[in-house]
Amino acid sequence: MSRKLLLIIDGNSLTHRAFHALPPLSTSDGTVTNAVLGFTNMLFKVLEKIEPNYIAVAFDKSKTTFRHASYADYKAKRKATPAELRSQFPLVKEILRHMRIPVLELENYEADDIIGTLTRMAEENRMEAIVLTGDRDALQLVSPRVRVLLTHKGISEMEEYDEGKVWDRYGVSPPQLIDIKGLMGDASDNIPGVPGIGEKTALKLIQEHGTLEDVIADVEKLPARWRNKLEQYKDQAALSKELATIDCRVPLDVKPENLRWPGPDYQALLAAFSKLEFKALSRAIIEKAGATGAPDDKPGRQDAGEQPGLATYCVEYRTLFTAAELKDLKNQAGEAGAAAVAVTGTRSKGVDGAAMALSNGAVYLLPVQEQPRAIDALGDICAAPGIKKICHDGKEAIWLLHRHNRRMERLHFDVRVAAYLLNPGSAKNSLSDLALRYLNLVLPPQGPDALPAGADVIMRLADILHQKLVDFDMDRLYYEVELPLVSVLAEMETEGVAVDPQILTDMSGETGRQIDMIVKEIYALAGEQFNINSPKQLGYILFEKLKLPVLKRTKTGYSTDASVLEELAPAHAIVQKILEYRQLAKLKSTYIDGLFGLINTSTGRIHTTFHQDVTATGRLSSSNPNLQNIPIRLEQGRRIRKVFVPRREGNLILAADYSQIELRILAHMSGDPNLVQAFNEGQDIHTRTAAEVFNLPMEQVTPELRGRAKAVNFGIVYGISDFGLSRDIKVSRAEARKYIKSYFDRYSGVKKFIDRKITEAKDNGYVTTLLNRRRYLPDILSPNRVTRAFGERTAINTPIQGSAADIIKLAMVRINNELKNRGLQTKMILQVHDELIFDVPPEELPTVKDMVKEYMENALQLDVPLVVDLKVGPNWYDVRKV
Repeated sequence: MSRKLLLIIDGNSLTHRAFHALPPLSTSDGTVTNAVLGFTNMLFKVLEKIEPNYIAVAFDKSKTTFRHASYADYKAKRKATPAELRSQFPLVKEILRHMRIPVLELENYEADDIIGTLTRMAEENRMEAIVLTGDRDALQLVSPRVRVLLTHKGISEMEEYDEGKVWDRYGVSPPQLIDIKGLMGDASDNIPGVPGIGEKTALKLIQEHGTLEDVIADVEKLPARWRNKLEQYKDQAALSKELATIDCRVPLDVKPENLRWPGPDYQALLAAFSKLEFKALSRAIIEKAGATGAPDDKPGRQDAGEQPGLATYCVEYRTLFTAAELKDLKNQAGEAGAAAVAVTGTRSKGVDGAAMALSNGAVYLLPVQEQPRAIDALGDICAAPGIKKICHDGKEAIWLLHRHNRRMERLHFDVRVAAYLLNPGSAKNSLSDLALRYLNLVLPPQGPDALPAGADVIMRLADILHQKLVDFDMDRLYYEVELPLVSVLAEMETEGVAVDPQILTDMSGETGRQIDMIVKEIYALAGEQFNINSPKQLGYILFEKLKLPVLKRTKTGYSTDASVLEELAPAHAIVQKILEYRQLAKLKSTYIDGLFGLINTSTGRIHTTFHQDVTATGRLSSSNPNLQNIPIRLEQGRRIRKVFVPRREGNLILAADYSQIELRILAHMSGDPNLVQAFNEGQDIHTRTAAEVFNLPMEQVTPELRGRAKAVNFGIVYGISDFGLSRDIKVSRAEARKYIKSYFDRYSGVKKFIDRKITEAKDNGYVTTLLNRRRYLPDILSPNRVTRAFGERTAINTPIQGSAADIIKLAMVRINNELKNRGLQTKMILQVHDELIFDVPPEELPTVKDMVKEYMENALQLDVPLVVDLKVGPNWYDVRKV
């Protein structure tokens, strides 16, 4: 006969402990999850350890219970439950529902009383019971059949108590712990006890007399200091014992068979974990369930009944082997009108696997490795303008087709980009992630069924995500900007940008010689040679040999990071040389020598990868190389742009850069009359701001004051603090605070805009751009001041920076369309921040520069003009204004 083990969990206690044990965590849409995650991890740990076959979780139902009728101030000093914790209780209960674990709560009773009643039921039914809690009050329930697992150090450690352990710890039996509480009270529950009697005295009295009633009966025999208190407060002591006693006779309509645990509903649990973005737990569930549909046969659950496993999603499909079948596929796709395309492969070799799901429900596998004509069929369908193509990663599909000289026409939907728009903070946009999140399906990780299942899921996701985009009012942003941009970026990547390897070689040699010279100067200033790249050796030179002041330490010694060196720079010439060395060394390794390895041997060009679904603001990013991070503040960094040249001799590089676009968007969104007037009148905005802030005529503004005003202008966009501004422009915090106050006095509309955006973020949980791009801001409600301040800065900056991203993307799409419509040979080859780079034949330059300027400046109508600066030259560095 198998054992019967009932696990009783104190839901309130564990959820509270998890909340306080883990740092603030939230999903990308702002749902706070630290308590849920901690609770779930603890639950899994305990289930694995003790393997129960009966489980229940008890929660408090209401704030008032039968104890309040006896003592109105019971728990009166408890702080209100934080909103961030309160919102997680329903999520914890949802997890328990998917775990198929009963949740018990009853009006007028506490969770402790439900737990006590369950332990009594277990004893009466000759079951073992284990109570999992962080509350020591539960120790009074320990008996020959009942043990208590107490959590320690948050939720990471547990200590098991049986009768012997209680005696060893307190020197009394478990029921006598109630008598001790009657004497000493409990501050956390506001149980008064007897004033002046603490735990040590209470333990001594109960150990010597047995019960509270016996202590009171023997009061005359006690020392005067205790006798007087007990005589005065004996009724209060009796009440305190009553309040501390767990009621084990709660009218629960529960029998043991109701608590038998059948195991989790893995499918529902996995969907919940995906929604809560519990990546590790999702992996654990998939591994535990085996993704096979087989039941879990843990020995402790052998009589728990059958439990469902986790099955991978498979679909019925046909493999098209013959040329006739592949040829007929295009006709079927044309009749269906839409095809979801799933492809695998590499950019160097092209497609190595493909499947297609048609809108009529048919799914096909194209064996491209066994049947060469499968690529032709795939390419014909993707190139057919009358067939809507739906992909998960359209840009990658376009790249893979490009390797076979095939094109993708009429990309109708890209589920990855749609998912990014709906949840820009999530890094989980793989097809398997989206299948789990939106369809509660687990895709096969590999094998012949993987691609057909993927194609079918892509088709299903398209309808779901389209409707969500409409519901969130982001369909215009998606269909007019983000979706067409997929093809634009794919063309830019496949076209690539030409580089001059000889210039790169010369620059590498020149930079290497500069580095060698600086190294010698550093050695001379140090008086010895050492490893400049070693923090330990550098720390010795700076702080022990040269006796520079130690500003910061690390676990292993002195800090020599950039912030420390910049602060020390005025103290010794060697520090500035070290900063120069570091800048040049990184420039050479990352942005000069690093470019050599990125030149494609076939095309002679660099094909950077643009990332459309990475940044939370909507800005594009790039990698291999990361063009956004070329350090152009250094002259050597700017000169790296010299290696980027036109693809044909005689062609020109055209650079089109938005002028102060973020400040113009700030003027439009804030509606501040002074800011709007300055831009509409074509004034220098930094000079105008300096005149306003320093109360001077514009003609009296000096370059230094203009520079300070510029720092204030851009600092406001990024929610800068007086500390940050003082550091940037080298003034005191008081003076920086004065500048910011003066700015807001003059530009009161900007202050109102900032306040409005912070309020909007707090009310809605997100902010939006001009084209309604959302960014969720869970940090805005954080109890941590630093975290909350970051959320507030993000609430200010995101609408501005995100709108700038929307505008340049919109311009890119329209310019690309116009280049094609006019049959021009000009290629848009790069996008970096607010700048677009074109490779232009000289005869097309007059047409292209006017067209680019027109489309960029009129991408979106604002209350102030958008201004674009055009520069032309033989390479990206030597461009000059036109």
